[in-house]
Amino acid sequence: MITDKASYTYYLERDLKAYQLDKLSFYNYCWMDCVRFQRRLRKIEYIHNVRRKNIFCRIYLILLEVMNHRLATRLGLSIPKNVFGAGLCIVHYGTLIVSPKARIGENCRIHPSTSIGEYNGTPVIGNNVYIGPGAKLFGNIKIGNNVTIGANAVVNRDVPDNVTVGGIPAKIISNKSSIENDFYPKNFIK
Repeated sequence: MITDKASYTYYLERDLKAYQLDKLSFYNYCWMDCVRFQRRLRKIEYIHNVRRKNIFCRIYLILLEVMNHRLATRLGLSIPKNVFGAGLCIVHYGTLIVSPKARIGENCRIHPSTSIGEYNGTPVIGNNVYIGPGAKLFGNIKIGNNVTIGANAVVNRDVPDNVTVGGIPAKIISNKSSIENDFYPKNFIK
């Protein structure tokens, strides 16, 4: 969670690295809609968590939330603030629904048509998790670190660290972690 200016800067840097960008250019900001949505989301988190005492910051926060909501609606994204850790990569836009109570660690790479929802609790997802297109995660479950969730998998049970799961309901199909599956850019994972 963003708690100060230093953590805000860290989140922005990790998010850009997740998209394999060294710095944010005007072109990237204008034409990469997911990057623009994510930058605004991080700004909203920063103002909401750190600077909301000032009346001008509150007004600015409302304006940012309205602008980001309009962009999110156009892109099909439903991602609330303070859910994802640093290094989030939304591979491309499309229907993506995340519960506001879910907690997702650093370096999550997520594809469209994915739902992370509530059913007798919400998921807690570890670091370095790759979520394939069409995956459904729901319930009071814990997903470990370095996990790969296959396309169209339905995850409703706990998943240990360093495995690949797939199927309906999801089962362990491999003992390869998300890092071994090469889903992340080189030198991205610390």
